[in-house]
Amino acid sequence: MKGIMLMAGLLLSTLVWSQHETETHHKYVAPTDPMVIKKISEWQDLKFGLFMHWGTYSQWGIVESWSLCPEDEGWTQRKGPHAKNYYEYVKAYEQLQTTFNPVNFNPEKWVTAANKAGMKYMIFTTKHHDGFNMFDTKESDYKITSKKTPFSANPRSNVTKEIFNAFRKDGFMIGAYFSKPDWNHENYWWPYFPPKDRNVNYDVTKYPERWNAYKQFTYNQIKELMSGYGKVDILWLDGGWVRPLSTIDTSVSWQKTITINQDIDMPKIAAMARSYNPGMLVVDRTVTGEFENYTTPEQELPNKPLPYPWETCMTMGNSWSYVPNDEYKSATRLVHTLIKIVSRGGNLLLNIGPGPDGDWDPVAYERLKDIGNWMSVNQEAIHTTKPIAPYSEGNIFYTQSKDGKVIYAHYLLDNANSILPATITLNNLPISKKPVVSLLGTKLKPSVSVKGNTLVIKTGSGMQKSFGGTPAAVFKIVL
Repeated sequence: MKGIMLMAGLLLSTLVWSQHETETHHKYVAPTDPMVIKKISEWQDLKFGLFMHWGTYSQWGIVESWSLCPEDEGWTQRKGPHAKNYYEYVKAYEQLQTTFNPVNFNPEKWVTAANKAGMKYMIFTTKHHDGFNMFDTKESDYKITSKKTPFSANPRSNVTKEIFNAFRKDGFMIGAYFSKPDWNHENYWWPYFPPKDRNVNYDVTKYPERWNAYKQFTYNQIKELMSGYGKVDILWLDGGWVRPLSTIDTSVSWQKTITINQDIDMPKIAAMARSYNPGMLVVDRTVTGEFENYTTPEQELPNKPLPYPWETCMTMGNSWSYVPNDEYKSATRLVHTLIKIVSRGGNLLLNIGPGPDGDWDPVAYERLKDIGNWMSVNQEAIHTTKPIAPYSEGNIFYTQSKDGKVIYAHYLLDNANSILPATITLNNLPISKKPVVSLLGTKLKPSVSVKGNTLVIKTGSGMQKSFGGTPAAVFKIVL
């Protein structure tokens, strides 16, 4: 993930996925494996998931991995006493392993909070681009279970296994984030040459044995995760610049700089992964083709439904990784974001970065509790739903039950002082007779009238007062 601290313009509650991205992903290749097709359908019903970026970088409270990358971008800037010298900085960064001791790690606490918030699946960063492994790999000593890492003495030091087991026990779908590039590995950034950018730093055609060794290393690590950590439902691969040259769309500005064939052999990886986890979803993100089972707009919302499965990955705060005193989005904004995404047929993968002590910021728990309070009343309008035209009008967003017999109209309220209007008009809905209308969370009944495909709802003073301060009021329309 790009860990860039979001600029003010990116903090808008509804960001639009670029037209180019939409056109590019029209190349989406639908799976043919019946088990994968079934899994996609099951995943789409879940709607709301938890993402976690966590590693040694949390000790410095900095962007994950990217400060190691020698590119002059906003998210690659170095901070701290070693910032002026790149090589000193890298050495100090790598030494973070020797002080990493998240003694407050308790994944069951996370499970409880996520479950109450209505989350149904989770993706955890087993390894980010910096190459530090949050699992007990046998391929590297740069890992949380190494004797160099203080937390290795803890009986729960293999945090990936502990997290997967805890969430799986509570019925969550399990996803493993894995970075295809590894900036700590000698066969990706060969020490003979200085790194030039995010890409492999040598000519893979000139040194094919080195690249082949890296491919085998990557394969071996993914095999460890796929075979030794219980059932995995999603393999979520990041680092989209690691790809065959033939898959690059050079009309995308950042892809024009990719001139190295970094073919990691995805057919071999996917076949192996699914041999251990039949039907598993593979998300080789931003690499269009058969191994991107769903697309992943980052920090963005498409402005209309997309013709393929998709998931917006978004931060609860401003950063993917833990930053002290991060600015967290309000619960109202997060609920609105969830509603908008679901109304357009997508899922929301909401990220929280654990801190160096192994726990979340208390504010994150508060946000999940507030989201859960809303979801406890309205989750039937979120989970196991699908979009329905006209999708939205003004501050009203629509979802419908999978059987098409119920429409949900989400009326968004902006702040604690907002109340429902006395009259709400819903246009262009497929209504052929007078439906049965109720408001989730109350036994009070609105009065309704129908003219053509327009539904007029009169709320009354009781309903208006009852729903002041809620992020959204949901009208259930039984056809």
